[in-house]
Amino acid sequence: MTYVRMTTNSGELDIELYTDKMPITAGNFLKLIDDGFYNGLHFHRIIDGFMIQGGCPHSRDPQNGRAGTGGPGYKIEDEHLPDSKISNEPGTLSMANSGPNSGGSQFFINTANNHYLDWWEEGPGGRYAGSKHPVFGKVIKGLDVLSSIEKTPTARGDRPVNPQKIINIERA
Repeated sequence: MTYVRMTTNSGELDIELYTDKMPITAGNFLKLIDDGFYNGLHFHRIIDGFMIQGGCPHSRDPQNGRAGTGGPGYKIEDEHLPDSKISNEPGTLSMANSGPNSGGSQFFINTANNHYLDWWEEGPGGRYAGSKHPVFGKVIKGLDVLSSIEKTPTARGDRPVNPQKIINIERA
C-alpha cells in the first residue's frame, strides 16, 4: 500500500492507495500524482450524499464548461479482480469513466454507502449493477474535510459555487 496527501483549499486528506490489490488503477493514479497532473485542478462535480469528483484537466479553470469531459490522453482497463472486491463505502476513491475500459484521470470519493456501484452486487431481476468504477483507495484522515467539501453549495451540473481546488497531491 502507498500513502498520499491531498491538499485542498478546504484542508488535507490522507489517502491509502490499494497498490497491492488494485495495481493498474492505483498505479495509474500514483503515476499521475508523481507527474503533478492533479496539482491545481478543481473538484468539478459535487453531489451531497453521494460523492465529490475531480481529475479533469479542463477543471484547472473551475468555470470551464468542459470540466468533467477530459482525461490524460489515454484510457486504462477496468480492474475487477475476484479477490479484490472493495465496496464503494464512504471515503473510498473510485475511478470515474464514461463506460467500459474508459478510465483515465477522473476519480470520485464516495461520501455515502454507494454499494449499488459495486460491480459484483446483484441488482433487480438478478442482473449485476455493471459498475465500471473500481475502488482503489480510501481516505484515512480528513473525513471532516471531505464532509466540508461535500456540503459546498452547487449550481447547475452539480458544479461547486465556491471552487474546491486540489492544491497538490504528493506521496506521504
